[in-house]
Amino acid sequence: MKNQSINVGVVGCGYWGPNLIRNFWALPDSSVKTACDSDPVRLDHMKKLYPLETTSDFEQIIDDPDIHAVAIATPVSSHYDLAQKSLMAGKHTFIEKPMTRTVEQGHELIELAARKNLVLMVGHTFIYSTPVRKIKEIVESGDIGDILYISAQRLNLGLFQKDINVAWDLAPHDISIILYIMGMSPVSVNCQGKNHFNGSKIEDVTNMSLNFPNGGFATILSSWLDPNKIRRMTFVGSKKMILYDDNKPLEKIKIYDKHVEVPEYYDTFGEFSYSYHYGDVQSPYLKQEEPLKVECQHFIDCIKFNRKPESSGEEGLKVVQILEAAARSISKNGLKMPIGNLITGGDKVFPMTEDSQARRYMS
Repeated sequence: MKNQSINVGVVGCGYWGPNLIRNFWALPDSSVKTACDSDPVRLDHMKKLYPLETTSDFEQIIDDPDIHAVAIATPVSSHYDLAQKSLMAGKHTFIEKPMTRTVEQGHELIELAARKNLVLMVGHTFIYSTPVRKIKEIVESGDIGDILYISAQRLNLGLFQKDINVAWDLAPHDISIILYIMGMSPVSVNCQGKNHFNGSKIEDVTNMSLNFPNGGFATILSSWLDPNKIRRMTFVGSKKMILYDDNKPLEKIKIYDKHVEVPEYYDTFGEFSYSYHYGDVQSPYLKQEEPLKVECQHFIDCIKFNRKPESSGEEGLKVVQILEAAARSISKNGLKMPIGNLITGGDKVFPMTEDSQARRYMS
């Protein structure tokens, strides 16, 4: 398919689907043949913007021999069924985050894509962003030393979801970034969450901790109940520190030449003292480009040249493993949960409510 334009069918024209349509349409080697949604108003709007076909019947997309790939931007509860049908029909498949509701579902999709020799990619958009790639470059260069810990905040007022809690809604972004930067998976997760409205058992605030095999750890605060939209991450190294603020129009990354020094030898406690290094603050040049466009182009390139995506099904599964562990931890009042058991697919959590999670693990 190297010299062939890739026809994409996009499923879901709500909040995110139109952005996928816009970017696939803008690429020189792809086009959107059909948009699918259950809402005729959304479909009419897409048809006014682009010369494409529309349908409310997903079967029409997977039965179309001219459609090479399917991009799924629907609620997570439908991801597995749609992706399974897409792969079974021989379509390369892109799934928005989170990949699936369970580890077991994710495993099945990965195995199916491998059997069919198809590209399976998950929409972890931020690992295709210039700031995150720059941070990875800096960390791998050793300039900031060993990463001691990472702090992430993703907060705003809404949008409340009906089928998943705030961790499943917002934390996949931060988890995927952290895994990308660290280059390893955590060994355990603990998470606390709270719902603040009567009648709702879906957590609107969660605080998650990831513990890594090298001794490092990361915290992720996610909230639908904050007056400000905050998208901030801090990477604390043994030599320097990086602040990443995605809300900043410019200077999204700042590198602080700051660290703490501890004396290697001392005879008495009175001789022991910390010293603090304060140096310059730098903001590296970052190329301005839309991460989603880069991500969509990567999906097309993987199809055309038979490559494995950076945000592959396996990478998407790692995020689901962590979210499942976090869901179980919430149901156990923040108890630390090992990731190892989840990697084997032994634990299956439906990320619906605290009660349903607890019942599932007690059954």
